[in-house]
Amino acid sequence: MKLYDSRRAPNPRRVRWFMAEKGIDDIEIVDVDIFGGQHRTPEYLAKVGLPNVPALEMDNGQTITESVAICRFLESRYPQPNLFGEDACEAAVIEMWSRRAEMMVATPLMMLVRHTHPALAAIETQVPEIAAGNRTIAERGLKMLDRRLAESEFIACERVTMADILAATGLDFARMARFRPDPELANVKRWLDGMMARPAAKAGT
Repeated sequence: MKLYDSRRAPNPRRVRWFMAEKGIDDIEIVDVDIFGGQHRTPEYLAKVGLPNVPALEMDNGQTITESVAICRFLESRYPQPNLFGEDACEAAVIEMWSRRAEMMVATPLMMLVRHTHPALAAIETQVPEIAAGNRTIAERGLKMLDRRLAESEFIACERVTMADILAATGLDFARMARFRPDPELANVKRWLDGMMARPAAKAGT
């Protein structure tokens, strides 16, 4: 298998973090220069279909994109430690919190960075109103996570899951926009400090 990766983008980092949590080290990593436009070349598009990273080329030659889809496939191949749910009920709870973490925190923070960071003006038509609106969404989402983390060590259950990886990578990426969670969100701070202290956090950079 080959993972088409980019160290500068947040979505590939989700997959690298996921792989590090599982100790997956037998997949070839191919770096894609998105600032150089490598993800838009005819060769890349012929293989992947869209100018997206990450992309996983599987053993059968098929290539899939979307970070969570890639992680789900890898979970089927490398089932331990479990990050998507050990039974139907737990899988549903993790899916619920993963969706919330992505839609209410990670994606708005990524949009904030894309529409404010000077270096990204080369690949994004930046709109200040989009940045401001997504900041508000993320701040609201973090309040929701803080309430959840008051009753649970991690976001979805009492161990690290995909939900935690989604939220943590989004928050760490948002440092590029000088975004920090409100210090009054003590539960978010406790959780984020713990996530960033994990060895997989360093492997994902």
